[in-house]
Amino acid sequence: MLTGPMFCILGLTGSTIPPKRCTNSATDRSCWGDYDLTTDYYNTVPDTGVTREYYLELVNTTASLDGVERMVLLVNGTFPGPTLFADWGDTVVVKLYNGLANNGTSLHFHGIRQNYTNQEDGVASITQCPTAPGDTITYTWRATQYGSTWYHSHFALQAYAGVLGGIVINGPASANYDNDMGHIFLNDWSHETADALYHSAQTSGPPMLDNGLINGTNVYGSLGARFNTTVVAGESYRIRLVNGAIDTHWKFMIDDHELQVIAMDLVPIVPYTTTTVSIGMGQRYDIIVTATQSSGNFWLRAIPQTSCSDNENTNNIMGMFMYDSTNTTEPNSSAYSFTDSCEDEDMSTLVPYVSKTVSTESVNDDFAVTVGRSNNVFKWYMAGTTFQVEWEDPTLLQLYEGDTNYTTSSHVIELPTADEWVYFIIETTQAVPHPIHLHGHDFFIIAQGSGTYDSSTTSLTLENPPRRDTAMLPSSGYLVIAFETDNPGAWLMHCHIGWHVSEGFALQLVERIDEINALTDFDTLNSTCAAWDTYAEISGVELEDSGV
Repeated sequence: MLTGPMFCILGLTGSTIPPKRCTNSATDRSCWGDYDLTTDYYNTVPDTGVTREYYLELVNTTASLDGVERMVLLVNGTFPGPTLFADWGDTVVVKLYNGLANNGTSLHFHGIRQNYTNQEDGVASITQCPTAPGDTITYTWRATQYGSTWYHSHFALQAYAGVLGGIVINGPASANYDNDMGHIFLNDWSHETADALYHSAQTSGPPMLDNGLINGTNVYGSLGARFNTTVVAGESYRIRLVNGAIDTHWKFMIDDHELQVIAMDLVPIVPYTTTTVSIGMGQRYDIIVTATQSSGNFWLRAIPQTSCSDNENTNNIMGMFMYDSTNTTEPNSSAYSFTDSCEDEDMSTLVPYVSKTVSTESVNDDFAVTVGRSNNVFKWYMAGTTFQVEWEDPTLLQLYEGDTNYTTSSHVIELPTADEWVYFIIETTQAVPHPIHLHGHDFFIIAQGSGTYDSSTTSLTLENPPRRDTAMLPSSGYLVIAFETDNPGAWLMHCHIGWHVSEGFALQLVERIDEINALTDFDTLNSTCAAWDTYAEISGVELEDSGV
């Protein structure tokens, strides 16, 4: 079993690297060699000449992450899996071996735009057939963005069994800090697998979960162990916060310490200070905390929001923020006050550092989100369609073979024209919020609110609105997003609540169809599908969810 991130770096030797105009340092994080925080990273990317290769293996095992043993599926034997590191402009190669006994897989690099590399997006039934047990697949993509994100399985509910890990793309930042603390993953957790709970989720609604984990650990009664981290008084620390939960919206805080927020998803923002960060499923925030106390221990809290999340251990998902590693006394600090809600951070605070303006739309679609019962199980619908695709017939294969007779349930929205602006209005009358994630793009949040969207009265923010890849559709409310058709491919848009996407809350965009086949490596696509077809025939595995 692999226990760490096996990787190598290929590229320029030291003697061939030209001098840079500035150096990124604790006193100048805005600088990045010949580039800086003002560089428009959508159009300009450093040419580093460096390739970073990682070797990952999925394994079946058991673990007691909160003291209760259960079956898990892990990357290189750890939870979270190993972090993938790159510099802005590097090429990243991930070689994934599926060592699982009875599971196909695919690996999605969440928030990576995959500019002109749609086939590397790692979505079963869309960009590939599942990778069969015993098979290996290689993903190659360019780090055109920088910041913090994560990778996770995009096959059934596999991510929530442990197939996930962090991605750090080093680049400039909008505030200075002394130390990089790395990722803090916030995950909800159950003592049964998500697959075992899926039937009850389908028939009775989302189940109450047993616990939550902070970077893969927590207590449960007298069992388990708390996450802890030690800091030096007076120094500042960058935290790369990820919500990797299946169905929990968190409020994150560190008692008696303010948080400076410097990025949302993979978009650097004008820094703002807060005591609490509201983070939906799939979202990331980069925050800086300064060790302003002189000594002592303080609670670091991940609080499930009860208005949309059910957790048995709501008040005990905490870690220790310590000034002395030898002092293991539990803190007696108190939480900041907050409002229990499942909303995004205030739009007015989320100001992208690189300013962009949204143009008038060429395409405008309105998707009503509803839920209903089909054969006594819950199914989610967008614009009256519940999503269903097939493992063995991914969209890219259909397109390569010239088959555009899409099934109704595959819910394809065609966007054939290059560089046009698309507005999507997503709204619901139900009192359930949803984190909406779009692959292949950062989208602009041009309106977000409660109640019914009315184009005659709702004002749209077109001058430098928040820009990210995952945003909350408020309960009984609306979310209006905009993006430009600048990236050919088949891209999924879906709710990032695990139960909901498995129950059909998704659609796909076929963008600039005439350019897709030239970007597709048919040999790799076909060989992955052939291996999957062989495995599926022998094993008799059957699709029981939406296919993604």
